[in-house]
Order: sequence, then C-alpha cells, then structure tokens
Amino acid sequence: MDLDLKDRVYVITGATRGLGNATARELVADGAKVVLTGRDEKSVERAAAELGPNASGVAADNADPDAAERLIAHARERFGGFDGILVSVGGPPAGRFADNTDEQWQSAFESVFLGAVRLARTAADALTPGGVIGFVLSGSVREPIPGLTISNGLRPGLAGFAKSLSVELGPRGIRVVGLLPARIDTDRVRELDALSGDEAAARRRNSEAIPLRRYGTPEEFGKAAAFVLSPAASYLTGLMLPVDGGALHAL
Repeated sequence: MDLDLKDRVYVITGATRGLGNATARELVADGAKVVLTGRDEKSVERAAAELGPNASGVAADNADPDAAERLIAHARERFGGFDGILVSVGGPPAGRFADNTDEQWQSAFESVFLGAVRLARTAADALTPGGVIGFVLSGSVREPIPGLTISNGLRPGLAGFAKSLSVELGPRGIRVVGLLPARIDTDRVRELDALSGDEAAARRRNSEAIPLRRYGTPEEFGKAAAFVLSPAASYLTGLMLPVDGGALHAL
C-alpha cells in the first residue's frame, strides 16, 4: 500500500528512542520528512543523523510553553511545510497511590498532559485540511495498569481531550488520532519489568497475558503509527487504536 507520505512533514516529539523514534523511522522510510525532538541535545542530534537528510533534530521539552511554536517554525524553515504532529512523551514515574508525591504528579501533568495540550493547540492553528494530530497514549486509557497510578490518572483525560479535539477540528478537515501501546519491547517497558525484581519472569508473565503471547516490537508500533498519520487513513479520526497484541479486554 502506498501511504502517500512522500515529502509530507511531521513533528515527532520524544523521538530520540522508543515509540517516537520507531515512528520517525517508518515515516522517513516511506518518504516523509520529520522533525524529531527530545530533551537531550546530543541524543537529538544522534537520532536525526541516523535517519539521514530527511530528518532534523531540535532539543525541546514538551513542558516548555514555547516548544510548539519553535518546532513548527523549524519544520517549515527546514522542510517547507507542516502536515502533522505526533505527541509522544516518556512515561510518568511508576508507583502506587501512596508512593507518588505532589511533585511527581505536578511534573507529569506539565509534561504528559498540559504539554500535549499546548502542542496540539499550536498544531491545530497551523494545520490545513489533511493535517493530523496524533497522541501516543497507553492501554491505561481503557484499563488501569497496576503500579502506574499517575499514568492511569492522566492518560484517560488526555484521550478525552483528543476525542473532543477531533470533533472540533473535523469540520476543518484535520484529523485527531490516539495510539494505545501496551507491552512493546522498549527501554521503558524493560525498566518497568525490572522493577519487579526479576525482569525475565515479569516478561514471561506479561507475555502469557497477551493473546499473541509476545511483546510487540517498536517497528510494529511504528508501522501502525505511520499508517494512522498518513493520508491513507484519511477517514479515520477520533479513534484510539490499541497496538497491544490483543492485551486489552475491552471492546
């Protein structure tokens, strides 16, 4: 299938590793141009260099109120356009209710929730018909995940925001989509497995709870994300797409 991505320009936040990076790789492989971000300048430069001339890196923090305008301006200056954004952020701190501090909640709200809202707001003002705003969320949107109380609190609210945004932007021809990953084999998931004290046992246990009986690969997630961001998915908006091997039990 031709995703019609040639020369389209996307901003991908949190793209120095993990799911954001996997998405950036798939977009570039299919002919798109990407501006990728991360908080560490050297990591951003390295990730952009690995993707070649159709990628450009900008060090930015999603919690920075000025980040969105800088990123979109850079996309236009570097590649001559702006067709969409994928808001991907690192997971908030793990922990149960009694373990998480006010400071952790506040920091996560600024980066995971309010930062995403600001990015989407600025992108919506800049996009034209055919544009797209995507969010990397979590299966916690539909089913709380034990030990991830902050994520369980913030991600569903962001999904509700995305759904509302899809209704408001639909008449302008702008789509809004969300992706709900579960056990994708990233550094973040391996770190969460290690918190159990036996990473290998946690992986086996979690794999057994997935109908496909394995973790997903970043490449599998990236391909799904590239599709929903592409013009090939032009009649998809307001959806929350699980990329989880069937792990979610909800319809």
